[in-house]
Amino acid sequence: MASAAIPAHPATERTNYLTNGFSVKSWLLTTDHKRIAVLYLISITLFFFLGGFFAMLIRLELLTPASDLMHTDTYNKAFTMHGMIMVFFFLIPVVPATLGNFLVPLMIGAKDLAFPRINLLSWYLYVLGGILITHCMLTGGVDTGWTFYTPFSTAFTNTKIIEAGLAAFVAGFSSIFTGLNFIVTIHRMRAPGLTWNRLPLFIWANYATSLIMILGTPVVAITIVLVAVERLFHLGIFDPRLGGDPLLFQHLFWFYSHPAVYIMILPSMGIISELITAFSRKRVFGYNFVALSSVAIAVIGFLVWAHHMFVAGISLYAAMVFSFLTFFVGVPSAIKVFNWTATLYRGSISYATPMLYAFGFIGLFTIGGLTGLFLATLGIDVHVTDTYFVVAHFHYVMVGGVLMGFLGGLHFWWPKISGRLYPEGWAKLSALFVFVGFNLTFFPQFILGYLGMPRRYADYSHMPEFQVLNVLSTAGSSVLAVGYLLPMIYFVWSLRYGPLADANPWAAAGLEWKTASPPPTFNFDETPVVTWEAYNYDEIELKEQKEVAVG
Repeated sequence: MASAAIPAHPATERTNYLTNGFSVKSWLLTTDHKRIAVLYLISITLFFFLGGFFAMLIRLELLTPASDLMHTDTYNKAFTMHGMIMVFFFLIPVVPATLGNFLVPLMIGAKDLAFPRINLLSWYLYVLGGILITHCMLTGGVDTGWTFYTPFSTAFTNTKIIEAGLAAFVAGFSSIFTGLNFIVTIHRMRAPGLTWNRLPLFIWANYATSLIMILGTPVVAITIVLVAVERLFHLGIFDPRLGGDPLLFQHLFWFYSHPAVYIMILPSMGIISELITAFSRKRVFGYNFVALSSVAIAVIGFLVWAHHMFVAGISLYAAMVFSFLTFFVGVPSAIKVFNWTATLYRGSISYATPMLYAFGFIGLFTIGGLTGLFLATLGIDVHVTDTYFVVAHFHYVMVGGVLMGFLGGLHFWWPKISGRLYPEGWAKLSALFVFVGFNLTFFPQFILGYLGMPRRYADYSHMPEFQVLNVLSTAGSSVLAVGYLLPMIYFVWSLRYGPLADANPWAAAGLEWKTASPPPTFNFDETPVVTWEAYNYDEIELKEQKEVAVG
């Protein structure tokens, strides 16, 4: 396998999607899915660092037990903005809108997505939502937490609830358009011979994610509208003083927001499947089970929302049902982890940077998944609800899982996206910083939460013994920040100084590796015809051996 730093056959100069027009207009009015993916990548990166800025403020505040850096209201606004930006403007769109947009047509042999103009519109809606949340942040912010729990968000705060809700509403339509595009494209534009049983697992994961986007996002959109209506017209929907039901808000909100967890994690699972098979040189063990487990996660994910409400007043019998379903949704996730592990068994494993991120994903996601089973257990959940245990669990799944998958995929497909290779040594160092920094940041929070430290508190002076673990967590976040900054630096460096990449520097299977790096505007000079099974590494190895023998 070719190294990430030394190309085997440098690409020849030809017009590609990056060189097909250099004006700002050619980018802002493009309908090329690859350029739109790059626009998303730039936009989402900006919001990631903005959300990270608020995370830094939170961690600095928690260095000492007293609330001595920010006023408590300011702290409430900081963690609300951190949550809103990271969930709605980074974690949900990061993989589908960037790598999904870039790769879905390439992986199925299509020239573009089914609706190129709607694809561009989805980016503009994302930017509009981002402008709204930024304006909200600069003109007072929101102090409700990213969940907008009522009746606080409808009656007991004067912060910019409606504007923040509108930002999430607009960003939600961006997700709907992306999901619609993916579903139609995967159904109608696959290359001849690319049957469902031959689809890359990344495509299966994005297909399942798109179903959640289409079915779940309208629910939270309606919920946000109802919050605005209640605030503006004082109708009794959620506020008990007006005859409303605050539990109704939680049911509606979590009916979307728990499946939204799978919008975030499923595409990263698809990436990990691609990395595991490419760097172990083996077909994924139990391909059909791994593919269908993505659909199972999407379907079952709609049935577990009320495990967020075990202490909110739902009946004991309902809590028992949702507890069982929450355990059950862990089965398809476990299938993926076990099958990835079986794929590695006796594989020809290469420890390139993307594979290091895949290993990191498996470790962090497994911890996040197992602690999710703790939260599914009614007795334990009562003890740790609204503590830092929940914060740690959420970040192990969402940040540890989603970001590890995204960074692994970005390193894997960067030669295809940019036509350049990155410095492998620096990339491995950044992967180490991310893994170590993440565990230093969030593992102490499991202990803090179990010992009783509530989340969303700026002042824990009545529990000064928690300071040591909080200092460790803040120190870990500094290491983590370095790990996140390094890839941005060397990726930008590689755009100008990185060695040229050939069409397939990893000797990987998949249609995206059968076109040039970077790809031409319409992806393929001729529509490919698929006659092989997915991940046919045995045939690839045989072909390589024949080429060596002939040479």
